[in-house]
Amino acid sequence: MSPKYIEVGVCGLSCRLCPAYNSQSASRCNGCKSAERIRVGCPFITCAVKKKGLDFCWECDERSVCEKWKSHRNDSKIGDSFKCYQTLETDIEFVLQKGIAEFEKQQIDRELILKAMLYEFNDGRSKSYYCIACTVLEIDELHKALRVAKQQTNNMELKQKTKILHSIIDQIAKEKGYLLKLRN
Repeated sequence: MSPKYIEVGVCGLSCRLCPAYNSQSASRCNGCKSAERIRVGCPFITCAVKKKGLDFCWECDERSVCEKWKSHRNDSKIGDSFKCYQTLETDIEFVLQKGIAEFEKQQIDRELILKAMLYEFNDGRSKSYYCIACTVLEIDELHKALRVAKQQTNNMELKQKTKILHSIIDQIAKEKGYLLKLRN
């Protein structure tokens, strides 16, 4: 099987906004459906991809009765692992209504914003924070935060630039009630 959307997890998570996907180390993950990850597997890869030849859980005829996927989705409402799961349900609904191609376009846009944040505003300790922000905030809010931060940080040191972008994102999160940390 050659999955088309390697950076969208079988369960609906966006790999493009994952800290492991945005790592520069040898342990970098290339996406949930990359050859390496399929070899290692997870319960969803094993079931959907390996056993049933599907790209996503929502394509499965058993999706409405699958306890594994139901449990994962319920758990995503209250907690995270190494990656932010806060938008999993709304992302799945988006895909079901508008299609996976449209979701992938949106995730690519988010990824480009994240890469700009990591390139211009990362003091070496902000990757997870920016990954969560790019998952939770609306795309227009992310564009605005990045634009304002660029305007306010000309000729500043990286540490100060990072602090300013954090404060802009924090203010948006406060106004909108977003949570910008992993939930345990």
